[in-house]
Amino acid sequence: MGMSEQPSTRTRRGRAIAVYGLLVVAPVLLTVGLLVGGDGGGTATTAVETVAGHPLAHLLLAIAVVVAACKLVGALLQRIGQPPVIGEIAAGILLGPSALGAAWPEGAAALFPPSVLPELNALAQVGVVLFVFLTGLELNTRLLRGKGHLAVVVSHVSIAVPFLLGVALAVFAYTRFAPEGIGFLAFALFFGVSLSVTALPVLVRILQDVGLLRTEVGVVALTCAVVDDVTAWTLLAVVVALVTASSMTGVVVTLVLAAVFIAFLLLVARPLLERLARRTSESALRKLAPLALVGVLLCAMSTEWIGVHAMFGAFMFGLVFPRDNAAESWLRQNTGGLTAAVLLPLFFAYSGLRTDIGLLADGGLWLWCAAIVFVAVVGKLGGAAIAARSVGETWNRSLQIGTLMNCRGLTELVVLNVGLQLGVLSPTLFTMLVLMALISTAMAAPLATWFARREGTLVEVPRQRRSSRLPVPRP
Repeated sequence: MGMSEQPSTRTRRGRAIAVYGLLVVAPVLLTVGLLVGGDGGGTATTAVETVAGHPLAHLLLAIAVVVAACKLVGALLQRIGQPPVIGEIAAGILLGPSALGAAWPEGAAALFPPSVLPELNALAQVGVVLFVFLTGLELNTRLLRGKGHLAVVVSHVSIAVPFLLGVALAVFAYTRFAPEGIGFLAFALFFGVSLSVTALPVLVRILQDVGLLRTEVGVVALTCAVVDDVTAWTLLAVVVALVTASSMTGVVVTLVLAAVFIAFLLLVARPLLERLARRTSESALRKLAPLALVGVLLCAMSTEWIGVHAMFGAFMFGLVFPRDNAAESWLRQNTGGLTAAVLLPLFFAYSGLRTDIGLLADGGLWLWCAAIVFVAVVGKLGGAAIAARSVGETWNRSLQIGTLMNCRGLTELVVLNVGLQLGVLSPTLFTMLVLMALISTAMAAPLATWFARREGTLVEVPRQRRSSRLPVPRP
């Protein structure tokens, strides 16, 4: 785009944000104020009681506030070079006890009463299942061609080093932060997995935003992230099996059933789906595409029943689903849009409602939080950089790759919520790890841009032409 078009683009974006704030955010905040204040605060027949008597109305109000807050804060942070997911996660925290609950307890209680939370959680879990399916769908194994040795070395080192450092830190954290009844093995393994995650969808967005998607370092980072994602979800499934099984026999049975499920998808479901995709016309595939969501839900249900969490089944189904056809395009456009626009903001909000920064009021807890961030960043960034250097990359590129692999984002929140749901993480430790995810993800774009400028590989990409789809970059 020419330079003359840039100011008008910025002006249009500014106007859009202003209109959104005026016509969406302001009315929502006014509505919440009326709900809490009623007719002056004196009578019992306030708007709170009116909405409380209509559960659907209350749920819809909560959804409207969540979506508006996530999109507004996401847009604001995007203007300073951060991916929107950072703002959306931050908005979720702001809606919880850390900000809104502390500054305006009555408003928080009116907006998110206990009766609404289970419904928000149910919708959020559906969003997570669809997100994980789309993550599997985004994985492009063609990126592995010719780079398999580099991808395996860098991705596995970038998992192993923070995992081992996390287990070592868990030795000291166990007595202080482990919930009652949780054994050291489950606590340490989950702690290690929490420090080992890379968020592939957020990584793609960062590469797009800083103009590295079609560079050689972008291809390397994406290749490593593909292997990292598969390994991390598999590790999470194993840890969940260890936590939920009541005995070692139960662990073995769970893992065997999970292996049978994977074999069925790879050896039976994938060939059948690929044959169907080849033999069916594009128009017919587009009509059949919604049935793929039935497959997602059934696979998620199967692994939830097996004991390795619903997300693993959704991810595996996305991994085996045929690419480059009308059904995939329909799923990416329709399911992806609904998930990103509505369901994932609910997940951010629900995570924020479980994140209470006030729990870290003790100065010693902030030191623990700093130690977790330090170990996570050094383990992930440093491990990936050293591994990339060992296979022939320059130090500048190696540090770029390490910076990008250190991006955790939404995937980390998914893992942490599983830990909190299973009772492996305490609310205090959950809060620390959420802050670690935010800090490590916020570091990725500025550092990657800095390293790219040092090497002279930065390519400016017009924002209006950026796509959320994971393409096949060429160096």
